[in-house]
Amino acid sequence: MPVSTILTDIEGTTSSISFVKDVLFPYARRALPGFVREHGDDPEVRRWLDVVATEHGSICSDDVIVETLQGWIDQDRKHTALKALQGLIWEAGYRDADFTAHIYPDAAPALRTWHAQGYPLYVYSSGSVPAQKLFFGHSDAGDLSPMFSGWFDTEVGGKREAASYRAIAGRIGVPPGDILFLSDVVEELDAARDAGLQTCLIDRRDDYPAPREGDAARGHVRVDSFADIELPTA
Repeated sequence: MPVSTILTDIEGTTSSISFVKDVLFPYARRALPGFVREHGDDPEVRRWLDVVATEHGSICSDDVIVETLQGWIDQDRKHTALKALQGLIWEAGYRDADFTAHIYPDAAPALRTWHAQGYPLYVYSSGSVPAQKLFFGHSDAGDLSPMFSGWFDTEVGGKREAASYRAIAGRIGVPPGDILFLSDVVEELDAARDAGLQTCLIDRRDDYPAPREGDAARGHVRVDSFADIELPTA
């Protein structure tokens, strides 16, 4: 079946898992207390802090909220409020050039080629949409953000839920079978396949030293890099 649209994950797919865990997460953890003290009254920041406080009922102190958020970072929890606040913190880091986002050398050329060939590109990541835009806007390969036609995060649903991929297909406005989803997580690919999408497992040695072949790939097309991806055509 031909592909008309490409949907990609970020962490472990276009970019190394280690960059997120070793650079972005520690940066946000360190910056959280000062960021909340300085921006806690900003409406967008307050909105997400209140989500955390309300969810836990007894939280009434920003200091306790910060400790809760730092604990979530340590647990790598995929919470929308945490992701949104991390995105706001990372914006300052990117703006101040404290770091640039890692992009695998094979990913940027492939994305540019597909964009030039007319394939609409979309992102679906557990990181917030603003964080996604910052990531691709301040990458090692330059500003890649103009190539993308749309962005999706966990507000559309969990990445291991088939309903999320059906919702994305509906918002994009193309049949699920026309979309190719790229991810390093087999369970996400399972959910996408259940929703009717085509799938490709990105199985990088930097992130997964033992190749996931045979039964471990669960029937998904498997490649070691974007350079090995062959887009189905009519």
